[in-house]
Order: sequence, then structure tokens, then C-alpha cells
Amino acid sequence: MSGKAQTLQPRPYVASSVSNEWSTGICECFNDLPSCCFAFWCFPCFSCITAKKAGECLCLPLLDAFGCIPPITTAMRVSIRHRYGIQGDICHDCVYSCFCGPCTWCQISREMKMRKAPMIYPA
Repeated sequence: MSGKAQTLQPRPYVASSVSNEWSTGICECFNDLPSCCFAFWCFPCFSCITAKKAGECLCLPLLDAFGCIPPITTAMRVSIRHRYGIQGDICHDCVYSCFCGPCTWCQISREMKMRKAPMIYPA
């Protein structure tokens, strides 16, 4: 009898104290005032540096200037939500990206600082 046997390995239970919510709200710039000032005075530089810290192309945020809904800001917000297991939906990501672009980038930056997860940079 040569049948295939299927075995299931037990998986370890990992408890995590990390929240599935954003660490800060969209307009909580007082948690990281220097970054928010930098974003206010030089937003293109701030968004490009934040994208680079997230492991993306340095100039990627500059493509947002060509659309009604900023595609890169929306994609970065979705990416950070998925990376850290933050609950949310694409509808809220689009609204925040359209109407609160600089605040969205500040929130992404704060989240990466608060989570302190290692970022993988492409070669």
C-alpha cells in the first residue's frame, strides 16, 4: 500500500502586544513635531525620505502630482497597514491620501518610528 500520508506540524502560539490600530491619529503631529515641521516646510523632500525609509524608491512620491487620487500616497498607506497588521480599508486610505496628504505621510513616518520594525532595502 503506497498512499501519501499527510502530517500536520503543530505551530507555536505567538502572543503579541502590538496593536492592530495606528499608533497615532492622522492629525497628531505633536507626537513628532520636528518631522511635521519638515513635512510642512518641504513636503516633497519629506515624502521622498519617508518612502526610502520604507524600502521604496526615493523619487516614487513625486508621481502623486499626476493624479486626482494620489496613487503613491494611497499605496504607501496600504503597504504600511499591511506590514504592521493595522486594520482599515482602501476607502479610508483614499480619503486620507486625497484630503490629508502631508498628514498621511507624517502618520506613516510616525508609525515606522513607533513600530521600529526592521525595513528591508532592495539591492
